[in-house]
Amino acid sequence: MVHITHTSARRGAGIVLSAALVVGAVAVAGPAAAGQSTLAGAPVAAGRPAPPAPSTSTGYGGAVSSVDAEASKVGLEVLRKGGNAADAAVATAAALGVTEPYSAGIGGGGYFVYFDAATGEVSTIDGRETAPAGMPTTAFIDPATGAPYAFPAAVSSGLSVGVPGTLATWEAALEQFGTESLKKMLKPSIVLATRGFRVDATFAQQTADNQARFAAFPDTAELFLPNGAPPVVGSTFRNLDLAKTYLRIALRGTDAFYEGAIADEIAAVVQDPITTPGATLPAYPGYLTADDLADYTVLEQAPTHIDYRGLDVYGMAPSSSGGTTVGESLNILENYDLSAAHTPQALHLYLEATAHAFADRNAYVGDPAFVDVPTETLLSQEFADARACVIDPDAASVKPVAPAPLTAAGCEAVAAAEAADTENISTTHLSVVDRWGNAVAYTLTIEQTGGSGMTVPGRGFLLNNELTDFNFAPTTPTDPNTVEPGKRPRSSMSPTIVLEDGEVRLVVGSPGGSMIITTVTQVLMNRIDLGMTLPQAVAAPRASQRNSVAVAAEQAFRTQYESALAAYGHQFTTAAEIGAVAAIEVDENGLMTAAAEPVRRGGGTGLVLKPVKTVR
Repeated sequence: MVHITHTSARRGAGIVLSAALVVGAVAVAGPAAAGQSTLAGAPVAAGRPAPPAPSTSTGYGGAVSSVDAEASKVGLEVLRKGGNAADAAVATAAALGVTEPYSAGIGGGGYFVYFDAATGEVSTIDGRETAPAGMPTTAFIDPATGAPYAFPAAVSSGLSVGVPGTLATWEAALEQFGTESLKKMLKPSIVLATRGFRVDATFAQQTADNQARFAAFPDTAELFLPNGAPPVVGSTFRNLDLAKTYLRIALRGTDAFYEGAIADEIAAVVQDPITTPGATLPAYPGYLTADDLADYTVLEQAPTHIDYRGLDVYGMAPSSSGGTTVGESLNILENYDLSAAHTPQALHLYLEATAHAFADRNAYVGDPAFVDVPTETLLSQEFADARACVIDPDAASVKPVAPAPLTAAGCEAVAAAEAADTENISTTHLSVVDRWGNAVAYTLTIEQTGGSGMTVPGRGFLLNNELTDFNFAPTTPTDPNTVEPGKRPRSSMSPTIVLEDGEVRLVVGSPGGSMIITTVTQVLMNRIDLGMTLPQAVAAPRASQRNSVAVAAEQAFRTQYESALAAYGHQFTTAAEIGAVAAIEVDENGLMTAAAEPVRRGGGTGLVLKPVKTVR
């Protein structure tokens, strides 16, 4: 059974998007003008055309953006044949299960945000994994020591596996929003898994990085370590087991997964992990049963919503913390005029805004079926204004900052402890807009790269390790993210849709663990406030401040901005790369720009149905 809560999308403030690139000319000086929109489109003009980068396409009729070329092509072909955004999103996600098996697949879960152009409504599907019904609150505590298990050992074990929600999400999305059958949307991926795909450097490296733990599980080693080693770049990787599993589901429906043989096999793997002789992983047994799979339901619920610079920003409500934390960050930034002419100060305020929003996230956000999440307060402009009043425009706060009391109206501050971040950097995201203006932002995952490391024998997919997103032991007396039976662990996935005057303008999302939130916030700020085009906003160097002593930043960001931001008091550590955005923009004339990463995670692919050439 699917639980359904519908919500009506609020119309935008009637702001007309500028057709010219905005170069910020106003310094960070005070409150922004109410309702001001600075979103600008890349112009199309006659003259000598420059071909779009492989990661970016511009045109009409529909657009798909993802981290993978094969998956984007599958989604675009669905649009070409008359399918809508929901149809194409499901087909693209199924293809990502083939080509991105270490990031997503039917052994995991995710969050699906849908905009219906005909009704103006934004709806969401919470397909997050759940803790098994028999899982105790002390599941991650070692009975021999009374202390939490070591995180890496818990990951590669049955303890970490939550009840998967991805297939139920696809079924609900097609039933509620789509026009095609799941059988038809799985067909391209059955073909793709059968014929295989070319192994690129990213896939080969991800395999190599996980070789030791994959080797510890014989069924995983058989599938992903052919001849005992990672597949070679340029070789063809086929997954005939997954093709057969997809075919079984196509013919019999999702009951073929949530009931019967596959469900029994998933439960057996979790409860009694089989390891290679001599393996050193403890591979603790987990609690998931076939009954847990049969009882799984997705939740269809209202999105989060804020107004930012006259644009309506919609995201995913708890159990994800993405919508509330992106929303609070933007509400804090609403207090300032951000300008490309004063980029270091804009970045300083961005880092401060996300640090304060993360403090509140950690204190208050969890699964609302188990804890009272003050979503309305966290998304109120009054609450954000109170947070802004403790931010010094000229100096970094001492980190970690304290969460604000929910009655916050002043500038009080207290000491706080820094919360540990155990959410891994993997996951994947796709964005779709169709010819009718419907849109999907869909982020899906199996959590860590390679998930739990355990493959269901003969079925071709890895099981998630999402339950390690719970705090193993309470961090505070009122910790909202502790383990409970049936509970969804807190997530940072942030699929986001931005509307203007009731029409889609931006569709954005990213992988990246808890850095998803800062990635989406930074891309929106780059595009809306700092005068960048969407491809520039996606490609720009990134930094992530999640209420920690040091800012995690890509080397390119440190090279460009560290000196200026150190003057504000910010400290830095290096992150190899942050996020892997897949985004789409639609201008007031219907011109679509599908922009994926040009470099990060090997580069993504943004495609449009009817390309046009633009002048750089």
